[in-house]
Amino acid sequence: MSNETEHPFAEFIRILGKGKKGSRPLTQKEAYHAMRMILAGEVEEIQLGAFLMLMRVKEETPEELAGFVLAVRETLPRIAGSADLDWSAYAGKRRHLPWFILASLLLAENGIKVLMHGSAAHSASRLFAQDMLTLFSLPSAESFAMAEQQLHTRNFAYISLEQFCPALNRMIHLRNLMGLRTPVHTLVRLINPFNAAYSMQGIFHPGYRPVHQEAALLLNQAHMTVIKGEGGETERNPDMQCLAQSVHEGVLSEEVWPALFPRRHVKPETLDPRQLIQVWRGEIQDEFAEASIIGTTAVALKLLARADSQASAQQLATEYWHQRNKNSY
Repeated sequence: MSNETEHPFAEFIRILGKGKKGSRPLTQKEAYHAMRMILAGEVEEIQLGAFLMLMRVKEETPEELAGFVLAVRETLPRIAGSADLDWSAYAGKRRHLPWFILASLLLAENGIKVLMHGSAAHSASRLFAQDMLTLFSLPSAESFAMAEQQLHTRNFAYISLEQFCPALNRMIHLRNLMGLRTPVHTLVRLINPFNAAYSMQGIFHPGYRPVHQEAALLLNQAHMTVIKGEGGETERNPDMQCLAQSVHEGVLSEEVWPALFPRRHVKPETLDPRQLIQVWRGEIQDEFAEASIIGTTAVALKLLARADSQASAQQLATEYWHQRNKNSY
């Protein structure tokens, strides 16, 4: 391209970066076209960096996220009906082990087809779900077809961002280069690659809860719940009350789940991933872990309409936990 000819993507950078009075958010349509260009490799590296950081400074709007997601979904195979529950796992854990993995497996053991998606480690200080799967002899799906087969045979499948959208995977790993998270960290949680009717999302910064909720509404997501999860993952912290903001058939709602302990637990000095399988097998007891697993499962059961109240969801999740097959992993 001639230096005298403006690059087509420059328009989107200008919209975001034209100063305090001149800049504005992208419309949903503009965000869609911007992400289409990014995914098609039609953007220069310096443009991508500028775009991501301008978005980071102003923070994403629901309309922008919806546009980004629609562009990503266009690149994916059309899958519907294979998964009951979409579960994003991108944050990684650093204060506690990723107990949410056991919650998802508990749901799967009780007939709920869970499609989990995430990325490999992009922060050296955190434990990521993808790296924990070998503990349970659960291979990461190498294709959508393999994920469908795993959902059919064991009600659980994990597919990595690297597998289904390499361009976004590359961008999420820019965190160490940029020194900041990018909008991709929010976007990936909303993709729902198998178009499941139900979606669970966890975030760290409370201000993003309504953004996820409103983006899900724009995306016509039938049922979705987003919580401030422990470490940013989709995991209820039993030491704190949990505000869950949801969408159900176009209606926004919210509810507060109470803390399950009167005092906070001291975080462990070290994290030993082997304890995940040991807790599942009942070889060790950990009241924080069990409360986290049961509490997270309860939120999912309420979302899935398997229980009509917090109390009944908590009771059913507790029954699932005590009746689990300890020898299944």
